[in-house]
Amino acid sequence: MNDRAQKFSDLPQWPQFGDEERTGLVRALDQGQWWRMGGSEVDSFEREFAEHHGAVRALAVTNGTHALELALQVAGVGPGTEVIVPAFTFISSSQAAQRLGAVAVPVDVDPDTYCIDVAATKAALTPRTRAIMPVHMAGHFADMDALAKLSADSGVPLVQDAAHAHGAQWQGQKVGELGSIAAFSFQNGKLMTAGEGGAVLFPDEASYQEAFLRHSCGRSRTDRKYFHETSGSNFRMNEFSASVLRAQLARLDGQVATREERAPLLARLLAEIPGVVPQTMDPRCTVNPHYMSMFRIPGIAEEKRNELVDQLVARGLPAFIAFRAIYRSDGFWETAAPAETVDELAARCPVTEAINADCVWLHHRTLLGTEQQMYEIAAAVADVVTRA
Repeated sequence: MNDRAQKFSDLPQWPQFGDEERTGLVRALDQGQWWRMGGSEVDSFEREFAEHHGAVRALAVTNGTHALELALQVAGVGPGTEVIVPAFTFISSSQAAQRLGAVAVPVDVDPDTYCIDVAATKAALTPRTRAIMPVHMAGHFADMDALAKLSADSGVPLVQDAAHAHGAQWQGQKVGELGSIAAFSFQNGKLMTAGEGGAVLFPDEASYQEAFLRHSCGRSRTDRKYFHETSGSNFRMNEFSASVLRAQLARLDGQVATREERAPLLARLLAEIPGVVPQTMDPRCTVNPHYMSMFRIPGIAEEKRNELVDQLVARGLPAFIAFRAIYRSDGFWETAAPAETVDELAARCPVTEAINADCVWLHHRTLLGTEQQMYEIAAAVADVVTRA
């Protein structure tokens, strides 16, 4: 490791864990029942996660992609329907709809927050639209006021992709208090993790009960005669994952508070670098858990941006290129794709096209570092940007 990389070798690691997780795993083991129908860890985690996020109910599932798929199915998404998704997002947002046979309709995002553009969403509505999926990019809420109005006016429900938004608040309201279904991920890099896992929050009992059936092969909790009441799959979370997530949830608020302290400082320092433009904070996003520290370098070529990220990684920083526009991945076109060509979608999504080429993000563990490390990170970014 060279001297520059050594500077960042003491950044906090991820995942973070301790005796709480160990205790939980042993507790799950000692139950002697390791799946959710016989144990108590999943049920306890669901109650705790729902309460923490202000939801009526939570359902723990196998992963975040399955959480989205299940949420969309409960919203009535299926063959012959459409789901509006931001063009700039991780591809699970679109593939969850496509796996159900629905067409994923990409729309552009806001140039400052990188969240779904409300005007573009409204323009994309058709009689076949069954859901609108705002993605809370990097922990920053999409404009939930405008989207809620659009949903009410159109009758099309919102399904929040909250994979980055554990503990987030919009105008003081938690994710589960906003009146729509929301899906979370607990994949290894997320703000809470058990390696894999997911959860869906529900604003009412009826949608939860339908989701429970569908996530358990259509069977009720008490079924002993194989009466499968709905179609579905096995999306059940195991007891060991839930025990770890209960400990991770207890850590969440403290980690979010630290990131909320560090993120404005790092954003200010990055904004002072010529050519660097950090993701903007809407003041209505009253708690941002900062899944990423994101910034753009407008005008840089994609190849140069990629080289810049490689240089940051070489210095010991957990840096990444931004998500590729979903329509620029072959997987997007495999099934239930829209009728437009890549070029036609790109013409509709100029902001996404720019972000696709010029955006960089740093893993949220950087924001758990010291105040001094924020200055050191900004200095490293300034150096590689100057060289680029």
